[in-house]
Amino acid sequence: MSLVFTNENCVGCNKCISACSCLGANLQSTQDGKNRIEVDGERCIACGACFDVCKHNAREFRDDTERFFADLKRGERISLLVAPAFKANYPKEYEAVLGGLKSAGVNRIISISFGADITTWGYLNYITKNHFTGGISQPCPAVVAYIERYIPELLPKLFPVQSPMMCGAIYAKKYMGITDKLAFISPCIAKKMEIEDVNNKGYVSYNVTFDHLMKYVRENRITGPACTDEIEYGLGSVYPMPGGLKENVFWFCGEDVFIRQMEGEKHMYHYLENNKERLAKGTTPYLFVDALNCANGCLYGTGTEPEKGATEDVLYEALRIREACKRDTKKDAWARSLSPSERLRYLNKQFEKLNLNDFLRTYTDRSAGCVIQQPTKAELEAIYTEMDKNTQEERHIDCSCCGYESCREMATAIWNGFNDKNNCIHYIKGLAEKEKAEIAVLMKELESHRNGIVSMVEEINEAFSLLNQDVAQMEEGNGANAEESNGISMKVQEVTEFCYSLESSLEEIGGLLNELQGNNNQVVSIAAKTNLLALNASIEAARAGEAGRGFAVVAGQIKSLAGSSKETAENSNNSQRRIEKAITDILSEAKKLSEVVENVCERTENLAATTQEIAASSANITQISGTIKDKMNQLIENVN
Repeated sequence: MSLVFTNENCVGCNKCISACSCLGANLQSTQDGKNRIEVDGERCIACGACFDVCKHNAREFRDDTERFFADLKRGERISLLVAPAFKANYPKEYEAVLGGLKSAGVNRIISISFGADITTWGYLNYITKNHFTGGISQPCPAVVAYIERYIPELLPKLFPVQSPMMCGAIYAKKYMGITDKLAFISPCIAKKMEIEDVNNKGYVSYNVTFDHLMKYVRENRITGPACTDEIEYGLGSVYPMPGGLKENVFWFCGEDVFIRQMEGEKHMYHYLENNKERLAKGTTPYLFVDALNCANGCLYGTGTEPEKGATEDVLYEALRIREACKRDTKKDAWARSLSPSERLRYLNKQFEKLNLNDFLRTYTDRSAGCVIQQPTKAELEAIYTEMDKNTQEERHIDCSCCGYESCREMATAIWNGFNDKNNCIHYIKGLAEKEKAEIAVLMKELESHRNGIVSMVEEINEAFSLLNQDVAQMEEGNGANAEESNGISMKVQEVTEFCYSLESSLEEIGGLLNELQGNNNQVVSIAAKTNLLALNASIEAARAGEAGRGFAVVAGQIKSLAGSSKETAENSNNSQRRIEKAITDILSEAKKLSEVVENVCERTENLAATTQEIAASSANITQISGTIKDKMNQLIENVN
C-alpha cells in the first residue's frame, strides 16, 4: 500500500510528475475516460513535492494517528517521542495537547531534541573513530529512501548513525528501560518508512503526524493540564531548522570545518545525481553533507499543517528555543562561554555511558525494484515514430507539459510503462492539426453538398408550390362537384317522387278502366236486350200490319242503335285492353326507372360523401405540404 496516494480530485495535470524526483513514482492512468496520476508506492520516497504543487488537493498520505488513538482507548501502554518541531509549530498549544494525551492514557513523554543531541554525539564520535569524511547525513528518511532506491552506490557514504527519532527510541528502550510502545509525534510523512524499516527493529510503533494529530485533537477536543517533556536537552532542538545538524557540529567543532548544507525536495536529489561519483569516491572537500528533503527543514515538514508555511512564525519560535538552549548559568555542552572543544568535551562526558554501537544502523539496497530500463536506439526511434516526432527538432521540444524535463525522458517513461504518448501535448496537438486539415477538406465537400442540398430543396419547394396550386384547384373543383352532386341528388329525388306519383296515377287509371269495362259490358248486355226487344217489336208490328208499320220503323232504328251500341262497347273493350297493356308496360318501365333512379340517388349520395372526404384529404395534403415546406426552409437555413 502506497504511503502517498491519489484521491478523486486528480485531473491528470502532470504537475506531480514535474515536481517528483523519482521517475516512475507517478504513473499515468485512465479511469472511466478520466486521466489521473497514481502513485507507485515502491518507487515513491514520500518527499511531499507533489503536495506542494498540486492545486486540486488530489494527494493524501497515510500515518498511524487513528491506530494510535484506537490502541490508547484499548488500554495499550504507549509513551511519546515528540519531535523538536512540535513545540515550534504549536508554542501555545504544546503543553495542553501533551496534557490531553497524558489524560488519554499516554505514559511518558520524551523530546527528540534529546535524541538529536545523541545523534550529534554519534556523528562526531563516528567521524573521529573511523575517519569518516565526505559522508551524507541521514536524519531525513526521504533522502535515505532515495539513495536506497536510486543511487545505491552512495549507501556506503550514508552515516550509519541513527536519526534523532531512532536515537531517542533506542535510549528510551535500552537505557531508560521503557517497555511501552513508542509513538513519534512527527513532522514527516516519510518517517513511517523509517519506522517500518526492518533495520530499525520495530523500536517505534506509530508515526503520528502533526497534521493528522491536530485535526484529531481539535475534532475530539483533547486537552489537559499543562505537561511537557521529561528529559533536558540542548541544541538538538535546532535540528528541524535548515542546517540544524551543521550548526550543532559548528557548536562543538568550530566553523573551520566545511559542511555542505543541501535541502529542498527536487533540488536535493538533483544534487545527489549530479555529484554521485565524487560523493561515492569521497573526493569532496566536505566533512559531510547536511542533507534534508524539505527546503525549510523539518519545521515545515511534509506532515505539518500546510497553513503553517504561510508565515515565518514557526521559524521565529525555533530561533527563540535555540537561544534559550544556549546558556551561561553553568559549564556544560551548551554553555556560550566555552570554546567548541570544551563543549565537545562536556558532550562526551554527558554521554560517556552510551555505547556508540547501540546507535548505529545498516541500510538496504532497494534499487532492484526501481530500475529504469533505458530503451535502445531502435526502441527509442520506434517510440518517437509512434509519437509522430520525426525530426530532431520535434524530438527536442522539451516543453515539460507531460511532467518530464525532456522528450527523451518522456519516451523513456513510455518505454517503462509509466506514461502514454497521449499525455504528450505536442502529439495531441499534431493529431488536432491533422484533424483540422481533414475537417477543412470535409468542410469543402460539405459546402459542395450543401449547395446541392439547397438547390434540391429549392426544387422541392417549387414542386410543393405547384402541388399546393393543384390541390387548391382540386379543392375548388371538388367543391363545385360537391354542389353539383347535391343538386343532382335533389333532382333525382324529384324524379323518384315523380315516378312514385306516375305509378300511383297509372294504378288509378287502371281502376277507372276496370270500371269502364264494366260499363261496356252493361252496354253490350243492354244492347243485346234492346236488340231482342226490337226483334220482338218488329214481329209484333208485322203481325199488326199497316197499323204497326210505324212501330216497325222505330223498332228497326232501335235495333240499329242497339247494334251500334254493342259494336261501340266491344270496340271500347278492345281499346281498353290495349290501354291496359300500355299502362302495364308503363308501370313496368316506371318501376325500372324508379330502381335506376334509386341507384343513381344512392351513388350520388356516395359521390357527395366521397367529395367531402376528398375535401378533407385535400385540406390535410395542404397542411402537410405546408409543414414540409417549412422544414425544407429550415433545412436551407441550417445548411447556410
